Amino acid sequence: MSEDDHASGDARDRQKAATRDQILRAVGARLEAGPLDELSFAEIAKDAGVGERTVYRHFPTREALLGAFFAWAQAQATLPLGERVQPAPAATGRAPAPEPIAPPTPVRSPAQRMWEPAAPADEVQRPMRILLATDAWEPQVNGVVRTLTRVVRELRELGHEVEVIRPDQFKTLPLPTYPEIKVAIGAYEPVQERFKAFEPEAIHIATEGPIGLAARRICVEWKLPFTTSYHTRFPEYVSARLPVPLSVGYTYMRWFHRPSGRLMVATPTMRDELTRHGFRNISSWSRGVDTEMFHPRREGDPDIFAHLPKPIFLYVGRVAVEKNIEAFLGIDLPGTKVVVGDGPQKDELAERYRTAVFTGSKFGEELSAHFACADVFVFPSLTDTFGLVILEAMASGTPVAAYPAPGPIDIIPGSGAGALATSATEGLKEACMEALALDRKGVRAFAETFSWKACAEDFVRNLQPYPEPEKTRFWRRLRRLARVRRRPKTA
Repeated sequence: MSEDDHASGDARDRQKAATRDQILRAVGARLEAGPLDELSFAEIAKDAGVGERTVYRHFPTREALLGAFFAWAQAQATLPLGERVQPAPAATGRAPAPEPIAPPTPVRSPAQRMWEPAAPADEVQRPMRILLATDAWEPQVNGVVRTLTRVVRELRELGHEVEVIRPDQFKTLPLPTYPEIKVAIGAYEPVQERFKAFEPEAIHIATEGPIGLAARRICVEWKLPFTTSYHTRFPEYVSARLPVPLSVGYTYMRWFHRPSGRLMVATPTMRDELTRHGFRNISSWSRGVDTEMFHPRREGDPDIFAHLPKPIFLYVGRVAVEKNIEAFLGIDLPGTKVVVGDGPQKDELAERYRTAVFTGSKFGEELSAHFACADVFVFPSLTDTFGLVILEAMASGTPVAAYPAPGPIDIIPGSGAGALATSATEGLKEACMEALALDRKGVRAFAETFSWKACAEDFVRNLQPYPEPEKTRFWRRLRRLARVRRRPKTA
């Protein structure tokens, strides 16, 4: 292939990427202007300045379009300010205006944080065929993936048969300019076939992306009961970083979760926030921690921070703007700040905060050692729904300092395992110093109260199984129809 051919190919790819960006910007504007159920391909094409056929060529179905928008908006929110794409103006001519993140819920006592079980305990013991549809799965590395993979393992140990529909089973398309984010394409029919082959008793849709959208559509069309879960405060962190009103994100999220029989969330604070935004049928789904993998430093184990000034204040997680890491790096603390993880903000922050140590990503025993050798774990995020790393730090005997945001505010008060800042913007330094004085044995003891088995049992209690005999009749009828369609026609 000649250099001219390469150049023309690159130009075509850039043009395709630009067109997709135009279309997705127009979707954002339309979500602001009217109800999602009235989303029209013709109107989107008009707003984007392209033909309707062009929209269908890039996004053949509503599910593909919404899934791509969801992923695109999240990717946009993690970019540096100068690289973000501005949304197209709404058809109404109104300029979108960002809305601030809602203030955190006041601190609760441990008693207030207790939830009633969603179903009788004996329901947990009955083995079921459970289908899990998720856009988040290995090799992605984040708290959602760790939660789902561990819960699936525990479910199987409890005797349940679990089928996971995940991105690596589909053809994927990298988002334009964000190749690290893969979007499943053409998922509807393959997901439908997986439903037919497995014949699930209970269905859980874990994410709001293309696979989740395909599973949701099938459940709605076939009138199958299903549950969903809320893992990401997508509306807040997108609104805080793009000129997109908070209402746009919540319009999408409410539409997605509305048909769900039960919406599972990790904390009472998230339940209360979602209730204020019009969500219903919300139930608790606890989290667990691997207390064998994450443990206090043992006698004879090396101190991996021995060469650094003490105390060690540690952050572990994705290095991206939504994690609010600058709030940690910008405060004056003794000793050394250590950041473990990778992400789009890593190079920028490493250049600006040269006294901090950036290690990159760590896994397995090496990650465990970083937790165990730190003096305080600092969790500055305001957008996480739980923060699994909080429990991993506590299991390592390392106390936690955090803002009073969902997750920390439900875990830390009354635990003796951490300290909270006075507000979402003030007091993180004081919380760090308070945490430094806590007893590490008490921190570990608190973490041991969280088990993955209990997490899996919570999950099962929340499921909405298809009742007998309706379930048997439905799948039998579907099998019969499939045989009829496959039967050869006679002359």
